[in-house]
Amino acid sequence: MSYSHKIKELKSTLYHVKETGTVELTVAYKELQFQNQQKEARAAELAIANEELLFQNQEKENRVIELAFQNSEKEKRAAELAIANIELAFQNEEKGKRAAELLILNQELIYQNEVKDKFAFELKQAYKKIKKAEEYLKEHAKSLEQMKIMTSHKVRKPVANIIGLTGIIGNFIHSPYQLKKMVKYIELSATSLDVFVNEFTVLIEELEQKGIAATDPTQEAITDELDDKQFVA
Repeated sequence: MSYSHKIKELKSTLYHVKETGTVELTVAYKELQFQNQQKEARAAELAIANEELLFQNQEKENRVIELAFQNSEKEKRAAELAIANIELAFQNEEKGKRAAELLILNQELIYQNEVKDKFAFELKQAYKKIKKAEEYLKEHAKSLEQMKIMTSHKVRKPVANIIGLTGIIGNFIHSPYQLKKMVKYIELSATSLDVFVNEFTVLIEELEQKGIAATDPTQEAITDELDDKQFVA
């Protein structure tokens, strides 16, 4: 093979290598550009993902802060509820004490009303007894006045006659007729006194009966029983 021919082959080989290298470099460059584009796209995606992650982390932090605030509010609310429960329990206890006091006061009021009613009933009974005593005293006063009148009119005259006759009877000791007459007068006066004594005895018995009726416990018991029934009704 001639020298020129070898040079041509070498040149041809070099050209072919050059062309092949250029193509490969072009391909490699394009591949490198594509990879760079992919890297840039990936970098952009990573940047977006990083921003999204930062946003999510910020949201998480905000959520943590919000939860912490809510927990703090819940704790405050729980503390307020605990205080409110204590206050409610205290109020219920005070209401219970007040109810017990009102019950005691009500019982005391009922007892006082019963005492007042009983006292009023006793006053009523005492007033009735006083009225009966007043009526008895009036009747007694009338009887005493009647006895006084009877004594004045029915005792003094016969007694005066008897005294007068006994004073002069001695003067007629020798005159049977006059003596008999004097004795007759004395007898009439004595009879008048006897009638008076009987009337006086009857008046005293009537007065005693009125006194017994006024203070008869059986009659008072019957009256009290009737009053009790009316009082209960």
